[in-house]
Amino acid sequence: MLLTGYALLITFAWVCASIYLLVNSRRVKYLKNVSPQAGSPEPPVAIIVAVKDEEAELEQALASICQVDYPQARILVINDRSTDRTPQILEKMVKANPAISVRTVTELPPGWLGKNHALYQGYLHTTEEWMLFTDADVMYGRQALRKAMQYVEDHRLDHLTVMPEITSPSGLFRSVMSTFAIMLELRQRPWEVRNPKSDASIGIGAFNLVKRAAYEQAGTHKAFSLRPDDDLKLGEQIKAAGFRQDVVYGNKEISLQWYTSLQEFVRGLMKNTFSVANYHFPTALGMAVATLLVFVLPLPLLLLAGTTGQLLAVVLLLSQVLLMQFKSGIHSKGWHALMIPFAGAVMVYILIASAVKTIRQGGIYWRDSFYPLEELKKQR
Repeated sequence: MLLTGYALLITFAWVCASIYLLVNSRRVKYLKNVSPQAGSPEPPVAIIVAVKDEEAELEQALASICQVDYPQARILVINDRSTDRTPQILEKMVKANPAISVRTVTELPPGWLGKNHALYQGYLHTTEEWMLFTDADVMYGRQALRKAMQYVEDHRLDHLTVMPEITSPSGLFRSVMSTFAIMLELRQRPWEVRNPKSDASIGIGAFNLVKRAAYEQAGTHKAFSLRPDDDLKLGEQIKAAGFRQDVVYGNKEISLQWYTSLQEFVRGLMKNTFSVANYHFPTALGMAVATLLVFVLPLPLLLLAGTTGQLLAVVLLLSQVLLMQFKSGIHSKGWHALMIPFAGAVMVYILIASAVKTIRQGGIYWRDSFYPLEELKKQR
């Protein structure tokens, strides 16, 4: 009886969730569809890039930023204590591109994560009306910034973030990423971000375009100087301060090879996932159990629940296939629905392992520095 009730409830929930995501994701616009208008205002923009040991992808990404068609942009790279060939690459890039300037951080002050401090230094050493915080591995279309500024002007925004197109040579990672993207959108509700009456907010590290005045009144990176999820916190602070915010899909304009393998993805998220639960183990455990019940167990249990369960499994799987095939904003394929239980299991592992590892070692290691858990908890 309990299994039958779960089967009916979870099937109904997935059908509703699939319809909810299919409908609402279409409310999120695409940056590629924005048409810059001749004569539109082009306020100055400081493109701030924080780098640390980025020799593998830095040159290609900076070259991509340099070819962006926006005369009022200048590029400031903050070299955060790099120990590889990053300084030499930056020196070469500066000689070839006068728009680039570099500032080097040699010492990290107490109370800061390296990236947050680097981005804050970028703010301190620029004066432009707008700032674009971006990562050192993001690829830009030539018209990307012009289109973003046109969108900002059209909608009178204070903050625009872009969900980048995620690329990877690993088919396994791409299939897991499809489920991760669905989890993210269910949590952040990007279609609600523009609604000033909604508490939905978002920030994406690949592209956070923010008005200087809004950034300052939201508290700058000082307000979350120890948060590994600084991009999400930036969006949260700006929205909470009452400023206008929106998000668009970056397909064909903003792309990012986030991870090259599933193993790399797991290692990467292991460092900062516990912060999403505000370093509270019961919260992390609750998130893991919810993920298990919603993403991991439904299809396997339904297939083992007799004829009725198997019929429900067909309905559930069909809703998931349609979601993966037709949802806006993600490059997923219908067969990625078959990977949802596996992807959910990966996320359960990351949630639990990240929490246990952080508690066991008494903090986190971030960019070669150790941060005690008690200090991290001060910025919940």
